[in-house]
Amino acid sequence: MANDHFSQQSGLYARYRPRYPDTVFRWLAEQAPGQDCAWDSATGNGQAAIGLARHFDTVIATDLSTRQLSQATPHPAVRYEAAPAECAPIEDHSVDLVMVAQALHWFDLPQFYEEVRRVGRDGAVLAVVSYGLFRIAPEIDAIIDHLYGEILASDWPPERVHVDNAYADLPFPFPLLPAPRFDLRERWDLDHLLGYLGSWSATVRHTARTGEDPLATLKTPLLEVWGATRQMRSVQWPLAVKAGRIQPGKT
Repeated sequence: MANDHFSQQSGLYARYRPRYPDTVFRWLAEQAPGQDCAWDSATGNGQAAIGLARHFDTVIATDLSTRQLSQATPHPAVRYEAAPAECAPIEDHSVDLVMVAQALHWFDLPQFYEEVRRVGRDGAVLAVVSYGLFRIAPEIDAIIDHLYGEILASDWPPERVHVDNAYADLPFPFPLLPAPRFDLRERWDLDHLLGYLGSWSATVRHTARTGEDPLATLKTPLLEVWGATRQMRSVQWPLAVKAGRIQPGKT
């Protein structure tokens, strides 16, 4: 089953995490055999579920964490359910798309893939999406890289390596669909950036382990290279999308 690394900071996660571009959901809907039902597994606070609801009649959004689900945005087309990824409250062969956004590395993959085959219609699509470190400007990126790779190095769970390499080393037993390039873009001020960094599981773990907020020493150098606190800057992540065609009953 998936581990729960985000309940403690679920409010920060809902407020500060970036939003996926609609171009991703539109492309996935075009690949699916229909637009009746999508399953957003490990939905967190429902960011991907809301995006899917613009293109599918019904979205079933599941997550192991009830605290995360309590922060989810209500939508008439989205049904939120507390459930592990490996055992979803979904009928056999009933969904056109299964999506996992920034969470595949937490799953028991053999069990999850069997569940995908169970719920997916013939020809349905499984899409896994991930994003790693963002880029803003070289002088800002250098400070963030120091936080990510040095200050927090021992606080990241080992599964984080799979996000860094865009899931290249995780098994994916479905015929791949060629996906276009997608980017995730936001415009943030410095306070929003700090809120996002505070939502990282490693930041929370570091604070609990050492009693010190790792962001405290970063605020001054970040402000020096950022400019005015309220100045808006472009933030960009390359979005890795791996999508495959589900063939129920085949391994």
